[in-house]
Amino acid sequence: MRSPVQKCPGDFFMMKKEKLYIFDTTLRDGEQVPGCQLNTVEKVELAKILEGMKVDVIECGFPISSPGDFKSVQEISKVVKDSTVCALSRAIEKDIDAAAEAIREAARPRIHTGIGTSDYHIKYKFNSNRDDILERAIACVKYARKYVDDVEFYAEDAGRTENGYLAKVVEKVIEAGVTVVNIPDTTGYCTPEEFGAKIKYLKDNVPNIDRAVIAIHCHNDLGMATANTLAGIMNGARQAEVTINGVGERAGNTALEEVVMAIRCRKDFPVYTDILTRHIMKASREVSTLMSMPVQPNKAIVGRNAFAHSSGIHQDGVLKNRENYEIINPEDIGLNDSNIVLTARSGRAALKYHLNMLNISLTEAQLDVAYERFLKLADSKKDINDSDLKMIAGVAQEHSGQRIKLDFLQVVCGKGSVPMATATLDVDGEKCTATSGGNGPVDAAFGAVRKIIRRRITLEEFLIQAITRGTDDMGKVHVEVRNRGNIYYGFSANTDIVTAAVEAYVNAISKIVWKREESTI
Repeated sequence: MRSPVQKCPGDFFMMKKEKLYIFDTTLRDGEQVPGCQLNTVEKVELAKILEGMKVDVIECGFPISSPGDFKSVQEISKVVKDSTVCALSRAIEKDIDAAAEAIREAARPRIHTGIGTSDYHIKYKFNSNRDDILERAIACVKYARKYVDDVEFYAEDAGRTENGYLAKVVEKVIEAGVTVVNIPDTTGYCTPEEFGAKIKYLKDNVPNIDRAVIAIHCHNDLGMATANTLAGIMNGARQAEVTINGVGERAGNTALEEVVMAIRCRKDFPVYTDILTRHIMKASREVSTLMSMPVQPNKAIVGRNAFAHSSGIHQDGVLKNRENYEIINPEDIGLNDSNIVLTARSGRAALKYHLNMLNISLTEAQLDVAYERFLKLADSKKDINDSDLKMIAGVAQEHSGQRIKLDFLQVVCGKGSVPMATATLDVDGEKCTATSGGNGPVDAAFGAVRKIIRRRITLEEFLIQAITRGTDDMGKVHVEVRNRGNIYYGFSANTDIVTAAVEAYVNAISKIVWKREESTI
């Protein structure tokens, strides 16, 4: 654990550091992103990674919302011993009952309950009044305290709640027994100055505020989640609610890695954390892979380009002294750019060995898929690195056992020509071929697939991201399609971006269940 006493810049004075508790809600708020739902096994895996990072509190679900969420919280409660396991509920007794039951076996259980306190929520969400909301807030805390000693209360939309009323609510729920009061900027509306002032107002005007920890939960709708969180910390908040990679509802939540590394990098913050920062990149990649949600290349701390230098001036400066252009040592977050020496002449055993070194375990069927992809990639790329291997393994797992597979693809395009594509699909073991034109190679290829499938498929989103560097980049494609009002997601990766696009499209379509004899959907 880092010493609670550290020197500030200039060494003019000593500052006693207080602990900042890190509350991770990747498995609850982060998982609310459409298409990023996790199953119980995946949630348990991520919970163990968070515990290994020394996250103080893991909010792992909303038990009343579904049987699957209840089971996930229950299973995490059984295996996580060092971190507090937290379950969310509304200010409703049956919600609190479900949360309490789900975390019953947790070594360190916490119930997180609350209600909206802004006039927007009071009038338009609850059709109520301030006095009624205050009574419900007090009642839910008292009810939760019947189950656990550790109760956190959230004042939803606190960012837009009038400060005087918010202070009154906070005072009363502390009297009722909460250990943590959560002040969320639910809509991401506040500016750092405004949000910091709100936390200071509570510190100055709630007489019993010393009996509870102030938590802050900021959303990123205006791109200020991290700034607001840091402003709250500077004004007295001592729990930061965050997610890995900043994933979350709408524009996302405050990113764990940004808050933790800002505090580690700048010695003038009055707090420290217990987070083992060398686990950050591993956690980031696991969340990105399991949620099929790519990290933007220029994302702070964990983006592919976060420690990349293309300018000659920058390169020269970094070579002379890393700190000329890097304020963070890449090794501090567990970044490892070393290449793995694998060639097209390597066999399955060598591939399996290197995957094991990366803690990736595949079934024999998945290994066969991965090996075929590895050979194709090794023929087209100069070198195979860790990121390539992880992508190959992820694609193998994603595509193993799907009903429809791309068997053949030929695309003709170029300036002055009409793009044409011929595709052959393996549909439940039957080979089907079609040809189609289009506005471009991808559009033509998608048209050929639709001719074979003969289903009414609407493409809602198409995202391409390069994951390595150079003209032989391996690109990954995420697609979102709509059928009969339902959304399906597909993913693939390949050095041929058109092939990756079609494979991702087919991967999404394969998840649509229909009867073979149907001719249209």
